[in-house]
Amino acid sequence: MDLLQLRYFRTVARYEHMSRAAEELHVAQPSLSRTIARLEADLGTPLFDREGRRIRLNQYGAVFLRHVNRALSELDDGRRAVREARDTGLGRVGVASETLLTITPVLGRFRTAHPRADVRLFQSDAQEMDRQLRAREVDFCLASQPLTGAHLDAVELAREEVLLAVPYGHRLAGRESVTIPELADEPFVTTRQGHWQRALLDRLFAAEGLTPLVSCEGDEPGASQDMISAGLGIGIIPAVSRQVGAHERVPVVWVRLDAPGCERTLTLVWNRDAHLSEAALKFREFVTSTPFMDHHVPLPQRDGGGASRA
Repeated sequence: MDLLQLRYFRTVARYEHMSRAAEELHVAQPSLSRTIARLEADLGTPLFDREGRRIRLNQYGAVFLRHVNRALSELDDGRRAVREARDTGLGRVGVASETLLTITPVLGRFRTAHPRADVRLFQSDAQEMDRQLRAREVDFCLASQPLTGAHLDAVELAREEVLLAVPYGHRLAGRESVTIPELADEPFVTTRQGHWQRALLDRLFAAEGLTPLVSCEGDEPGASQDMISAGLGIGIIPAVSRQVGAHERVPVVWVRLDAPGCERTLTLVWNRDAHLSEAALKFREFVTSTPFMDHHVPLPQRDGGGASRA
C-alpha cells in the first residue's frame, strides 16, 4: 500500500465513477482500475460494489475512507508546516465569514500588526463553513450561527443587538419599537436560507406562528441596507452596520424590534485537529485578546418626529 493508491482511492470514492476520477487524476482509466484492484488485494476485501460499469463505495470502503481522509489530511498539514518553517514569513491564515463587512476591519488591523502574514478570506454560509473546516480549507470561521461538531472549538467574540431598518418615509419610521405581528404584511429584504440573517428572521416570525413575506433575497448580507434604502422592503440589520463608514451614504431609519432573542452572537470557530500556522495562531490571539467591535453604537436620539435615523 502506498500514498498514490490512497489518493487514487479517495478520488474514486468521491466520484464513484472510474472515468471521471481518471480524468481528474490525469491517468488512464485502465491504470487507475489496476491501482484500485491492487489496493483491494492488499486489504483483502473489495472496497466497491461493482454492477457492470457502475461502482458504489461499500461498507468496507466507507470505513477505510474515513481513515484515509484523516491520514492524508495529516500529511498535508505536515507539508504545510515544513513550508512555513522554511519560509521567512509567518505563513498563511484562511478565514471564512458570512459577510465581508464584519471581518474586513478586523483583518485590516491584523495585517497592520502582522504585515508578513498571508491572509486569505472566503465568503461562506454556515453549511459551507462546516465543510471548509472539515476539509481544512480554512483555519477559522467567523460564524453568526452555531457550527456543531465534535472536532470544533469556538470562542464568543461579540454579541450585539439586531435592529429593524426601514427606508425614509416608511409608515414605521417614526416608531421607537415594533412587534413581529406588526410586520406580518411587510416585504422583507434578506438573505437566502443558510445565512444567519434569514435564520433569525424565520425564527422570530415562527415564534409568533407567522412566516415572513420575502420580497428580495441574496447571498451578501452587507447589501441589504442598500436595497432597504432604495425602498425594496424592510430588513433586520446588526447594530455594527451603523459603524461602517461606507453605509453613511446609505440612509435608513432604525427601529428596535420588541422580540426576545433579537441579537447576533459572533463566534470564532476552528478545527481542533488541524495544524495552525504561526500566522493562524497570531490571528486567533489577536481577535480574542482585543474587543472585536470598536464600541457599541446606540440608536441616536430621536428628532421631533420620533424617528431614529442613520
